[in-house]
Order: sequence, then C-alpha cells, then structure tokens
Amino acid sequence: MNDSVMPFGWGGITFIAFYLFGLLCIGWMGRRAREDNSLRDFYLGGKGVGVVVLLLTLYATQYSGNTMFGFSGKAYRIGFSWLTSVHFMTAIIVGYLLFAPQLHHLSHRHGFITPNDFLNHRYRHKGINIVAPILMVLALGNYLLAQLMAMGRALQGLTTMPPETAYIVGVVLLALIMVVYETLGGFRAVAWTDVLQGTILMIGFGVLIILIWTQYGGIAETTQKLLAGSDTDRAKVLPPDGMGARNWLSYVIIFGLGASLYPQAVQRIYAARSAKALRTSLIFMAFLPLTTALIAVLVGVTGAAYVPGLDGAQSDRILTILCREVQQSSLLGYWLVVVLFSAILGALMSTADSCMLTISSMVTKDIYLGFIQPNASEERLTQLGKWLSWIVVALLAGVAIYMNSLETKPTLVKLLDLKFDMLVQLAPGFMLGLHWRRLTGTAVFWGLITGLVVTFGLYGNAWIKSTGFHQGLFGLAANLTVAVGLSLILCRNPKESKASLS
Repeated sequence: MNDSVMPFGWGGITFIAFYLFGLLCIGWMGRRAREDNSLRDFYLGGKGVGVVVLLLTLYATQYSGNTMFGFSGKAYRIGFSWLTSVHFMTAIIVGYLLFAPQLHHLSHRHGFITPNDFLNHRYRHKGINIVAPILMVLALGNYLLAQLMAMGRALQGLTTMPPETAYIVGVVLLALIMVVYETLGGFRAVAWTDVLQGTILMIGFGVLIILIWTQYGGIAETTQKLLAGSDTDRAKVLPPDGMGARNWLSYVIIFGLGASLYPQAVQRIYAARSAKALRTSLIFMAFLPLTTALIAVLVGVTGAAYVPGLDGAQSDRILTILCREVQQSSLLGYWLVVVLFSAILGALMSTADSCMLTISSMVTKDIYLGFIQPNASEERLTQLGKWLSWIVVALLAGVAIYMNSLETKPTLVKLLDLKFDMLVQLAPGFMLGLHWRRLTGTAVFWGLITGLVVTFGLYGNAWIKSTGFHQGLFGLAANLTVAVGLSLILCRNPKESKASLS
C-alpha cells in the first residue's frame, strides 16, 4: 500500500462530505445574516466581531496549510532546528502590538475597508495607492496558491485514486466549495467556519501528537533513533550552526513584521468590535503556537526518524503518512484522523478564502473604484468583488495544477518565504507611519520601490544565501534607509502629519 494513502472508507468519506456540505450551509447562514449590500458588511462583517470569533478567525487564518503540511515537512527535512517556527509565530503577536491598537482606532473613526485605506489616509500618495495594493495582491496570490496546492496534497492522502488525479480533484473540488460559501456569506461565512475549524484543530492536534507518540514513541525515543542513524539524521538533532542561528533570527524578524501585515489580518483588525476585544484576542494568540506550530514540528521530526526517504515536496506529506498509521491503530485513532482531517481541509479553505476575500476587496475598492470607476455604487462593487473571487480562484487553481506537473515541485515553505520577502516591505509605511509623524508619502513610496528592487535583485545570489538571512531583510534595510533619509531631507511639516494620523 502507498504510504501516503489513508484508506478512510465510506464511513470517513461520508463524514467529510457532510462536513464540507456544512461549510456551504454556514455560507448560506452568512448570507441570511447580512445587513445590507455594503462593502463593510461583505468584507468586514458589519458592526464588528467579538473576542471568541476574532481569536479563532485570526488563529485559523494564521495557521494554515503551511503550518499543517509545510511546517511538518520542513521539520522532517531539517529536524529540531525548525523549532524556530514556534518563536517566529509568537513574534507575529509582537508585530501586531507595534501597530494594531492604533490602526484599529483609526479604522473605526474613518471607516477603513482595505489595508490600503490606511495608507491612503496617512500619505495621500498616488504612487503608494498603485504599488501597495498590487504588492499585497501578489503576496496574497502566492499565499492562496500555496493553500490550493496543500488542498491537492491533502486529498492525495484521503483517497485511493492515482496521486495526480487525486491532486487535481482536490484542488478543483475544494476550491469550488470554498468560493461558493465565500461569495454567499462573505466575511461572516469565513469567520464562522474559522470558529469551528480552529476549535477542532486546537483539540485534535493535541490528541494527535499523543497518539503518534503512542504509536512510535515519544521525544526521547525519536531523538535516540535519529542520533543512531546517518550523519544527515544526526544533524536533525544537533543545535544549528552559525548560519542556522542567523537563519533563526531572520525568520523571527521577517515573520514578526511580515505576517502581522497579512492584508487579511489587517482587515480582521478593522473588524474587531472594540479595542478591548482586539487586545484580549492578541493575548490568547501569544500562546497558540504551542498548540499548532510546536506539534507540527514534533510530527515532522517523528516522521524523520521512522519514515525516512522522502525528498523535497514529498516531505510535505509526512503528516498524512503518520496519520495513516494512527488511523489504522484503533477505532479512536480512525475517527480522530477523520475529524482532524476534515478540520484541516476546512482550515485550508478558510485561509484561502480569507486571501480571496481580501484580494477581491483590494482590486474592487483600491483599483477599480480608485482608478477606473470612481462613481460606482457599493452594491455594484460588492457584486464585482464576488465575480473577481471566482476568476482569481480559477486562474490560481490552474497554476497549482500546472506546478504539480513540474519535475521539481516547490515546497510550501519556499512559497511562504517569497510572500514574506514582499510583505515585509510594507512595514515602514504601516508601523513607522503610525508612530513617526514626519514620515512622508514620497519617502515611503521610494523606500518601497527600493526595497522591492533590492529584494528581487538578490534572488539567486549565492553570497546572500550563505548569510542565512532572507533577501527581504536586505530589501527592508534599503527600504528603511531611503524612507527615513528622504523624510529627514524633505522635512515635512509636523502639523500636516498630525492631521493625517487623527
């Protein structure tokens, strides 16, 4: 039997089918709960969300296919060194605290819908209004693509179909379900499904690691087995070398700044019912890496010890392989894996539809309304946003299927790195701009352009790779230098800046 196949049988498949149908029902409930056809109602859920829903929608959005499959796959390849994922997922909360409270205050005062609404309010710069939305759309497109690929790889572990066929069916079927319930219920459907999926993931992952340890042995046994193996296996247990330590630091910085600026996360900051609800959610979020990222690392390292021989993108399937063993060990294991994988599929779709929702909001409001049809009604814009969701998903599903046909398939973490190299270039405009009144729009624009040119100019550079730092951090350094230097030279009137932050 193929180790990546989990023979769920008709019982498990029927449960998953009902679960996915339930997501469609939640989408319909979201449609019934809408208050009007405004952009704020469709993209932010109207009057705002409370602590529990906000916490779980942030959680389900932040922990996605990259965490379930990508993090466990990365830990399989490099071992305990990937514990840095726990640190950088925690660093995201620090990133939020640098700007989220003040941004939430401004968003409620001025009615922000998209992330670029703040940038437009703060700088009133046409260049930023063009480049920033395009940059965020590209970054989110990359993230959405990673989720679609993870959907395909997940279905490869659920059925006995040929792997290539299962991948295509997974991408197309799950993407279709996702886009249907998202266009039905908008932000409400996304947030309500997040509550269900987030709860199952937190509980299910905890039970899963106990069952895996029961099946294979705990951390001590795993460590001893790796130490007794090849040089490659022993390296997965040893502390990182100098370059590895620099890579840890690089991930902590780029995630802390970049992931906190997820455009869909910024919209959730806008959607919070109150500043108190936002702060409480962030307090609890600080502990959640221990329930997900840490367990993904332990799953990957256990797999490295007991299921050797997976290369490259194949290692992203280690979670499904270990779950197959747990599933066959007992009736409890069987139904735990069925329920857990239902939630994982839902979490993949939930993260993907968050990206899709934010992409459609930015293309609709920032680009179409801002530059093409300034007099369009909100009802027309909402309808346009729904059609855009279908178009974007169709295009990226095609790309996901094509990339899976390549001889060398990209890993999920590689796609993750590319996204953050781009997103981190927005940090000066958001984080510095909320606290330093003299930062000017011209300086932010040219800093952003400089950062992107440096980042992409360094891709493939052998020396940069040898430093252990992401290209995006070199771009950010250049970005900050230009933004701060130009602002000091231009010496913008502090009174003008004060008005833009009020």
